[in-house]
Amino acid sequence: MFEHIPVEVGLVHEGERVRKNDMQIELGGPAEKEKFEIVRVRPADQITDGAITIIGPDLSSMEEGKHYPLGILVEIAGAKVEPDLEGVVERRIHEYCNYIEGFMHLNQRYDIWMRLSKKSYKKGLTSFRLVGEVMQELFRNELPIIEKIQISFITDSGAIHPLYEDAMRTYETRDARARGLSDEEVDTFYGCALCQSFAPTHVCVITPQRYANCGAISWFDGRAAAGIDPKGPIFAIDKGQCIDPERGEYTGINESAKKRSMGEVNRVYLYSAFGYPHTSCGCFEGIAFYIPEVDGFGLVLRGFRDVTVNGLAFSTMADSTAGGRQIDGFHGISIEYMRSTKFMHADGGWERVVWMPHEIKERLKDYIPSSVYQSIATEKDVGTIEELRVFLKDHRHPVTARWDAEAKPTGATGSPISVFSGGDIPITAGGFRIILKNAKITAEKVIIQPIKPASPQGGGHHDGKKQ
Repeated sequence: MFEHIPVEVGLVHEGERVRKNDMQIELGGPAEKEKFEIVRVRPADQITDGAITIIGPDLSSMEEGKHYPLGILVEIAGAKVEPDLEGVVERRIHEYCNYIEGFMHLNQRYDIWMRLSKKSYKKGLTSFRLVGEVMQELFRNELPIIEKIQISFITDSGAIHPLYEDAMRTYETRDARARGLSDEEVDTFYGCALCQSFAPTHVCVITPQRYANCGAISWFDGRAAAGIDPKGPIFAIDKGQCIDPERGEYTGINESAKKRSMGEVNRVYLYSAFGYPHTSCGCFEGIAFYIPEVDGFGLVLRGFRDVTVNGLAFSTMADSTAGGRQIDGFHGISIEYMRSTKFMHADGGWERVVWMPHEIKERLKDYIPSSVYQSIATEKDVGTIEELRVFLKDHRHPVTARWDAEAKPTGATGSPISVFSGGDIPITAGGFRIILKNAKITAEKVIIQPIKPASPQGGGHHDGKKQ
């Protein structure tokens, strides 16, 4: 199928990493403000089937070791192709690019980050035309409802800007569609396994009120994807019986999680970062992280380049959050989930949020309750935990009521407070793997120190720190 492509193409290359020292060029990523990938459904007569257009410098014209902006526009048509499928087809770009040897694709939508290895470049992968040919062949083969397809690669910054603005408006229109639907109104949720090559135990659950962590798949997208490809990576989940409406635990989700994670994950809370939190692969748009010193949560997005109020960068916390694990207090989330009325519902929702970057606070201004908006600190207000504590007290943040109720950090009995609790906590030592079932860990004192990430990709997947 790909005899004319100078590098190998196949599942075996999915999950490969291209490190900075091994890269020929970088596309998008944290160094570029405007980048995107988008799929649009068009009338058949507006598409030249098989066309591949390159607007701006091609790979062969890019300077080794440098980074460049990138926009990818995929336009499709077909008798059975409807606009509802745009987000579904769009998410496949990530998968198909990663099939190409030495061509790394991370993240999604307006946050793509790609690298081409020196080795693959020397083998002859010197043009976006070759990448486009692979993508078109895979789209046709795996989604036969696509009858016509054309792809444009945009690397000229002037040409990217208007297309980027249009893409952002399109994403917002899609996201807004599901906001009026509640989890209680539907019988079926959806799961996504697109990232299990990176995180084998990750079980992404998509509901009307809990978007996919990557922010790219809504409940409507899940329904459309499962409808056209029932055996594909996006599948239906019979939600079953609601065990706990506060935390969002359902029998159907638990059964699906156990099956899809091969027994590693057997319980999932949709609306809580404690106990059995939803797993995180690494594609998440942001992280909700617990700050024990103030008993509240901080929020940070992938694009935030500074350290957060607890002294840790996004990449460091991504390393602790990713990998399909259930880590108490570290919770991968999407921006759209932050707009949901179920956002961390069991943990106090927005009344438990104490810190977030100024940019995202402004972006979500219409969704943050006015009663708490002014009392949430940003990097412009505080720089340390102690400063945060003073700010929260001065602004009478609701979380301070919890301090009064728990004045003694060890509790009324004098016993240590619970810091982390979870289902299965694995420990590897001395050649053995020990799993603590339904474990709870307590401590008299919690010390959080920044550490250097173990790998350039933060948890082996998609962090926001450039290496």
